[in-house]
Amino acid sequence: MSDTDTDVIVVGGGPAGLSAGLFAQKNGLETVLFDTDSTWMHKAHLFNYLGIGSVDGSAFIETARTQVDSFGVERKQDEEVKNVTYSEGGFVVETTTGEYQAAYLVLATGANRDLAEALCCSFDGDIVDVDVTMETSVTDAYATGAMVRAEEWQAVISAGDGAAAALN
Repeated sequence: MSDTDTDVIVVGGGPAGLSAGLFAQKNGLETVLFDTDSTWMHKAHLFNYLGIGSVDGSAFIETARTQVDSFGVERKQDEEVKNVTYSEGGFVVETTTGEYQAAYLVLATGANRDLAEALCCSFDGDIVDVDVTMETSVTDAYATGAMVRAEEWQAVISAGDGAAAALN
């Protein structure tokens, strides 16, 4: 078991998670990101986005990963998060291979809201309830991307939400 302390843990390797990891690290927060490569972006094709003429979703994710890695985010590829708990000292994230601790948590697990439920985040219907800063009902836990939206799962919205969560 590894026992790692960090500033921010991001769970999710899609546009929202990668964006959150990038902006947290760029703003001086040591960041660990868990990416199981299960993003729906592999089924997407992006076109007419600012700065992108046309690109396959998998190619977009690879470019985003390269950028995140270049800023020093510790990306844990294919290490699945099994559980998340909150204590007075922050968050404990249990994975298939270890345990990690962080002061802040960003959940970006797409339509899978199991970790948000385990953390006892409030819900608004089927979506995780967040405020304008993307913070959940659990202090210092943020949720972003498809888990906080019933519709509008576009990559650009998810990336923007991820950036907002990290900056806040």
